Amino acid sequence: GYGNILIIDHGNGYMSLYAHNDSLLRSAGDAVRRGDAVATVGTSGGQSAPALYFELRHNGAPVNPAAWLSRQ
Repeated sequence: GYGNILIIDHGNGYMSLYAHNDSLLRSAGDAVRRGDAVATVGTSGGQSAPALYFELRHNGAPVNPAAWLSRQ
């Protein structure tokens, strides 16, 4: 269902998940910094139009990302 998926481990039990990607720009074990491109949006996983699925988890449980996402 999610197609090409990338999961980033942020430490302290936090991870972010990015799905339906066209291509992944990082591999397992790569370091990622703020602002780095990690994937390109696509239609993998059965999407009919380009889309991005984003999820934030803490200790395996979904977390509302609103507090983490702010306009800059």
